[in-house]
Amino acid sequence: MNIKTVILARGGSKGIPRKNIIDINGKPLIQYTIDAAKASKAKDVYVSTDCSAIMLESIKNKANVIMRPYNISRDKSKSEDALLHFADTVSFDMLVFIQPTSPLLLPEDIDKGIEMMNEYDSVFSAYKEHWIPRWTLDGRPDGWLTGSRPMRQDRKERWVENGAVYITTREQLEKTKLRYSGNIGILEMPMHRSFQIDTIDDLELVKKCLN
Repeated sequence: MNIKTVILARGGSKGIPRKNIIDINGKPLIQYTIDAAKASKAKDVYVSTDCSAIMLESIKNKANVIMRPYNISRDKSKSEDALLHFADTVSFDMLVFIQPTSPLLLPEDIDKGIEMMNEYDSVFSAYKEHWIPRWTLDGRPDGWLTGSRPMRQDRKERWVENGAVYITTREQLEKTKLRYSGNIGILEMPMHRSFQIDTIDDLELVKKCLN
């Protein structure tokens, strides 16, 4: 099986400037996911980027680099556009798509996802969430009523996609143009390793988790 890993890392970031190469406890953010992939069964790692600084950092960490065109590297560009560009450039049977904003991803998570592909057409990582009362931004209960607040144990748990890793095949990606499709499996990760870095608060939290 020809397995490739691709990490999508744009240069632009509104929340945290130069986010994908920001220093976290002495290492650039993108190095965490490169290292995790290279220690897994999906060790043939590529970084798809539009940024020369990310390119240089990726090469330094022994990853291959695919330079992504500007028209699929904008704020509203879909990840699927970059995945299809990668598929047009690199040969693979199975694709492991990792987001660099998930530095708590471990090699064993990736390997477990690859093993699950024996049973599924695609796999994505998620954690289980117990019900908690949520409110809309205008101060209204979201999906429940104050006069009949549910007990946590009376509500079903649900899966929350954590954005760390997605696995699919070339056939499924090219047929559906989606990161997951067909018979989809869920790779469980614990909540304490499911944080993504999108804000300064996320950054400070993950720094503590990595200590």
